[in-house]
Amino acid sequence: MFQLTGKTAVITGGGSGIGKAIAKIFARQEAQVAIIELNKANGESTIQEITNAGGKASLYTCDVSKQSEVKQVFDQIYADLGKVNILVNSAGVSHIGNLEKTTEADFDRLFAVNVKGVYNCLLYGVEKMKLTGGGAIVNLASIAGIIGIPDRFAYSMSKGAVLSMTLSVARDYIDQNIRCNCISPGRVHTPFVDDFLKKNYPGQEQEMFQKLSKTQPIGRMGTPDEMAALVLYLCSDEAGFVTGSDYNIDGGFLRIK
Repeated sequence: MFQLTGKTAVITGGGSGIGKAIAKIFARQEAQVAIIELNKANGESTIQEITNAGGKASLYTCDVSKQSEVKQVFDQIYADLGKVNILVNSAGVSHIGNLEKTTEADFDRLFAVNVKGVYNCLLYGVEKMKLTGGGAIVNLASIAGIIGIPDRFAYSMSKGAVLSMTLSVARDYIDQNIRCNCISPGRVHTPFVDDFLKKNYPGQEQEMFQKLSKTQPIGRMGTPDEMAALVLYLCSDEAGFVTGSDYNIDGGFLRIK
C-alpha cells in the first residue's frame, strides 16, 4: 500500500524539517522526487541521503515567493521528468509576535513565503498536472490557522490563507482529477524549535522543551516522520476519495485538552 511507483512528486522546502521527511518517505515509496529548496546546501544534503538509500531525487533551487522563478523551475521539472503527479507545499517561515509586535516587514515576509509562495506553486503545479490527467496536492497549514494561539498573529494569518486556498483548489479542479488537501500540525520537533529555544531561552532549553511538549495532551511534540506518513497517505492512490479536507495532526491539542 501507499506505493508511489512511477509518480513524480514536487516538494517545496524539502531541505529540512517536515519537507525533508516527506521527500525521504516519498523516495522510499519509489517516487521520483523533485525538491524545490532555497537553501542549496540543505537541499543537496537531502538529495544525498535519498540517493544513498537507493532513491531518485533532484534539486531545484528557487525562491517560492518569486513567481518568475517558480514558473521557470516548474517548466524545468516538467522538461526533465515529463510530468508532475504530486505537489507538496511545505516551504514556510514563522514569526512570533502579536499584532503590535509584528512589523510591516514581518508581515510582508510571512505573506510572501507562506501565502504567495503556496499560490505560485499551486498555479504552476496545477498547470502541469492538467497536462497529464490530474494529480494530488497537499499543503501544510497549521492548527494556528484554525484557532487563536498567543503571539502568532502573522503566522496564523498565513496558515488560515493556506487552508482557504486548499478548499478553493479542491473545488475548482475536482473535474480535472486534481485532489487538494492540507494537514494542520500541532507543535512538531524540527530544527526551528531547537533554534527558537536556543535564542530565547539560553541555558533553559531542556526545561522549556518539556514545557512546550506538554502543551499537547499526548505529552510530546510530533515528529517530522509522523507528518510525512499522513502526507504520504493523502498523496497515494488509497486516498483517491479524499479531497477538500484538512487533517489535524496535533497530539489531541484541538479536541481533547
